[in-house]
Amino acid sequence: MAGRRLLTGLGLCLILAAMTFCLSLFAMKSGSISVSWGELADGLFRAYDANVAAIYDLRFPRILVALLAGASLACSGLLLQAALRNPLADPGIIGISGGAAFTAALIAGFAPMLFFMIPVFAFAGGLLSFLLIYSLAWKGGLDPVRIILVGVAVSAVFAGLTSAMSGMSNASGVSLSVSGLSQRSWDDVRLLAVYAAVGLAAALLLSSACNLLALEDQAVRGLGYNVDALRFLISCAAVLLASSATAIVGVIGFLALLAPHAARRLIGSDHRVLTPFCMLLGGFTLLLADTFGRLVAAPLEIPAYVTMSVAGGPFFIFVLRRGGGRFGGRI
Repeated sequence: MAGRRLLTGLGLCLILAAMTFCLSLFAMKSGSISVSWGELADGLFRAYDANVAAIYDLRFPRILVALLAGASLACSGLLLQAALRNPLADPGIIGISGGAAFTAALIAGFAPMLFFMIPVFAFAGGLLSFLLIYSLAWKGGLDPVRIILVGVAVSAVFAGLTSAMSGMSNASGVSLSVSGLSQRSWDDVRLLAVYAAVGLAAALLLSSACNLLALEDQAVRGLGYNVDALRFLISCAAVLLASSATAIVGVIGFLALLAPHAARRLIGSDHRVLTPFCMLLGGFTLLLADTFGRLVAAPLEIPAYVTMSVAGGPFFIFVLRRGGGRFGGRI
């Protein structure tokens, strides 16, 4: 039975990969600049074409950043939910993204020469935020509801600090804002790809550990594992993924909550296949939100984080109500 579920999950991964590829082609072709497939091929591989060059420099990086950031955020949520045993864990909700965005904005505004180090500083800010939330929420154990409430408060503080510093910087012309998916460049692709590759590889390697944490702590210790070390290691991988994505595209709410829950409903809870499926689903979802925002009110754009907030808010309420008393446990 387990082998059959694994094969089913792998089949769904292939289907989702094909859907993501088709969506990428659609996003590449859609917009104010329209070219045929033949013109696109000629402009890419044979002769220079101004329209194709614009598509290559603007749409290609945007699509790739959306796929990488979406995969990173979805896997981050999956890892946090496993490590904290909290179905509501989301780096945006519990404040990790807020800490990462604040640190990234500081570096981008006041030390732009450190551009290629921004994800590292964002990771430090996200990890500091996570440790702060963890310590404030600890009271003889971690109550899932308490960690959400503390995370919301910490996230609000970081958001307020970022807004305050952005307001003070207006007069000097220093930009502290981390923009979304618009105006992404190939430098952003290369930068995010490095950190996403490390974080996603770690998520795949830790998939068996995530399965272990579904057991009771005593059972895991009986198998010879250090539960606290596993939780910390998985949490660090989650923070790296969320922070690096946030450093490039800003805070995208609810994606890290929506994708893991949808993935579990489709393929079950085995992280060996759930993790790659979550990567694909996260990338597909963020690219879909961005493409929808580009086209639905063209020539105006609706940012992807707005689309995700509109879709994710009701989903968060649904998960919270459906969970009922099950969210009251401790770890």
